[in-house]
Amino acid sequence: MRFEQARGEESSVQAEAGDLADRYRRVRAFTEELCRPLAVEDHVIQSMPDASPTKWHLAHTSWFFETFVLSVADPVYRGLHPLYGYLFNSYYEAVGERHCRPRRGQLSRPTVEEVREYRRHVDRHLLALLDRATQGERPDWVSLVELGLHHEQQHQELILTDIKHAFQANPLRPGYATGASPLTPAPLPAGERGLPGKRVVSGWIAYPAALREIGHDGRGFAFDNESPRHAEWVGAFDLASRPVTNGEWLAFMADGGYARPQLWLSEGWKNVTGQAWEAPLYWERRDEEWWTMTLSGMRPVDVEEPVSHVSYYEADAYAQWAGARLPTEAEWEVAAEECAVEGNFVESRAFHPRAAVDGGANGPRQMFGDVWEWTRSAYLPYPGFRPLAGALGEYNGKFMCNQFVLRGGSCATSRTHIRRTYRNFFPPDARWQFSGVRLAR
Repeated sequence: MRFEQARGEESSVQAEAGDLADRYRRVRAFTEELCRPLAVEDHVIQSMPDASPTKWHLAHTSWFFETFVLSVADPVYRGLHPLYGYLFNSYYEAVGERHCRPRRGQLSRPTVEEVREYRRHVDRHLLALLDRATQGERPDWVSLVELGLHHEQQHQELILTDIKHAFQANPLRPGYATGASPLTPAPLPAGERGLPGKRVVSGWIAYPAALREIGHDGRGFAFDNESPRHAEWVGAFDLASRPVTNGEWLAFMADGGYARPQLWLSEGWKNVTGQAWEAPLYWERRDEEWWTMTLSGMRPVDVEEPVSHVSYYEADAYAQWAGARLPTEAEWEVAAEECAVEGNFVESRAFHPRAAVDGGANGPRQMFGDVWEWTRSAYLPYPGFRPLAGALGEYNGKFMCNQFVLRGGSCATSRTHIRRTYRNFFPPDARWQFSGVRLAR
């Protein structure tokens, strides 16, 4: 019996490692696919300190596997260059010194091709390590490979949002998805092109007061900040049936939304006046019409699409104007329990939020994909939270200050990366992500 159990455990380990190797190949290949429409010159630009060059994302995600898996699990592994650890560390103080983040775009070397060779080098060694695991070795580092893959998927999203910011800063307004080798978008379902009669009218969905279980239940992968699962009292609330649209945002603007300080938090109003905010990021007026920068270039604002690229401050001001508020993350998670994790993710190759479709469903629409939705919840640890041991404890925990939680994923998020319990977080003035608004009351 013990022998059979051991054989079963060994077989399970081999299958796990084999599946992980396949997933590793798919995730790493998709990163390269996202880079295919970019010219070499596009890989090296950095348009603001919060964004990073595509080349850096390619290198940093490889550095993560090298630092946290290969250097620990493979005694014969040797890196390609002794300074790559310095150049491609992001914020891990325990790992060592780092190159200054705002100056990542100043590095012409290593070249894009040298970074790709670095990726191939890491891939060869990591896949060999996984192959040995399928031969019967029981690895204690498998969970770190899974973490590294989800980390890379985060950077896939950043590749898209960062290059969008860079292209918007270019007077040519180039389009990422209209280059020499564009990615082929998935066809839009009927009714998703803003056709007459398809507009989904926003309504309210009521949820009763109850003691709820919030957080990850331990099944499958999750980041440390999603745990532990815990009880939380959630009072009765109503949630909007869909996100706020561009058309509704235009009404807010027409009613002086960016000119009425009584709607704004104090720090938000400082941004409005100090940075001359008058519309969402990437919007610009052309001949009395509002246009927006997309990853396919400039186009007129579609009034039926969810508004995106707004900060927490803007989301809160809009909610005040609408006589509502933003949901808490617990309310959002309660509502998401009845929703399938489906939507317009990066796999659709749309790279832009789509208008809601009236599919006859009674529950909330677009809870996943299209736009990250701001909540009114500060990014704080759950009761009993414990960060990961060692340097990886810096992954999430040390950012639990001066940030707000967003939920649901966006059109730049991978479907295989998102969960109902996923807690994204950004400072309240951040706008370059696909961030939108859903109201509550």
